Amino acid sequence: MDLHLRGKRVLITGASKGIGAAAAEAFAEEGCHLHLAARNGAMLDQLAEALRTSHGVEVVCHVTDLRRSEDLAELAENASPIDILVNNAGDIPQGTLETVDEAKWRHAWELKVFGYINLTRLVYARMKAQGHGVIINDLGAAGERLNAGYIAGSTGNAALMAFTRTLGGSSLKDNIRVIGINPGPVETDRMVHRLREVAKRQFGDESRYRELVKGYPLGRAAKPREIADMMAFLASDRSGYTTGVIVTIDGGLTAGGWTM
Repeated sequence: MDLHLRGKRVLITGASKGIGAAAAEAFAEEGCHLHLAARNGAMLDQLAEALRTSHGVEVVCHVTDLRRSEDLAELAENASPIDILVNNAGDIPQGTLETVDEAKWRHAWELKVFGYINLTRLVYARMKAQGHGVIINDLGAAGERLNAGYIAGSTGNAALMAFTRTLGGSSLKDNIRVIGINPGPVETDRMVHRLREVAKRQFGDESRYRELVKGYPLGRAAKPREIADMMAFLASDRSGYTTGVIVTIDGGLTAGGWTM
């Protein structure tokens, strides 16, 4: 399906790996020109070169710490004009109220919660001035399927769900759409690393980590491209009446069709 995105300018945060890198690939395949932001410059450069070679698109890398307001302002300025923003950066730790102290909680939220909000504020103003735009927030199904063992993540994702719905509910007056995606488990490097640690503790063999996902829908986690392809569709005019909503991609876990 041609999504008619060719030539669109897309800014993706947290783009060096995982869902962010998959999003970069999906948009590059559609002929979009990319601005990729992350802290790991070497990984960004490697991805950018591969995308230029494979798809003939322009790719600009921004080594950025999205916790820093000055970095956010510089990113919004240097990446403009932007047709599509994908807020994706995040690294909220597992843990309960007792184990995630204030410093860890604030550090995590500065990146994912306030990083999303503050970059959106900067980019939204530019989109409003240019008369159009799409903002996609990669959130997480833990904001719906609440988990006391991931309390900082569940609470942060729930806050960003409210932010997305509130802003997106009125944004079409500015010809801007704001949409959220709630992935469930996704087979990223981060998830595999965590599963290997659990398998080592539980089985004494980290290579058995795939046994831990046998109870998931289809016996696996989602692939990053399954999330990224939805991002590309939602960003396109084929989804032009979609705003202020959250699309959950978790194989039915949140709907209650599975027990794990």
